[in-house]
Amino acid sequence: MANHSKELSPEQSQELIQTLKTRFEKNMNSHLGLEWASVQAKLEAHPDKLWSLHEMERTGGEPDVVEHDATIGEYVFYDCSAESPKGRRSVCYDREALESRKEHKPQTSAIEMAAAMGIELLTEEQYRKLQMLGNFDLKTSSWVVTPASIRKLGGALFCDRRYDTVFVYHNGAESYYAARGFRGLLRV
Repeated sequence: MANHSKELSPEQSQELIQTLKTRFEKNMNSHLGLEWASVQAKLEAHPDKLWSLHEMERTGGEPDVVEHDATIGEYVFYDCSAESPKGRRSVCYDREALESRKEHKPQTSAIEMAAAMGIELLTEEQYRKLQMLGNFDLKTSSWVVTPASIRKLGGALFCDRRYDTVFVYHNGAESYYAARGFRGLLRV
């Protein structure tokens, strides 16, 4: 069940930090030149961000550091699970799409769920950057930020990897599938 207070207990915080540290150390190729101690200090200074990372983890995202902006000291975590996070599938794109469905509505939308978690959907460019770190979404697909011009016409974009190639597709924003979720990012 979601923690609606947006605060973790000290035990939850320590457990999550240990999980993130283990993942960070296992995937050093994703963040060359970075040290975990600096990331951990930043996380401990921003417990609200720790809660969002917990939500990413809870829903199957396996967040890990993939970017660092040294000029502002910001670390960026992406969902790095092999497939689109299991706890974020079967959602349409946004509230407008959800409301347009006459029947068989999903529980929520990708945009709303991301906002509730305090994260952002990946853009196409960020999705492609993630794919440079490994092979993701070989069996699933993930909604990505859709340009307003496409969304205005009723569409939305999603990506996946097939045939060793990253593809960007379109679908009606109101569509949802058991194998389509969304990947997010969090700036700390």
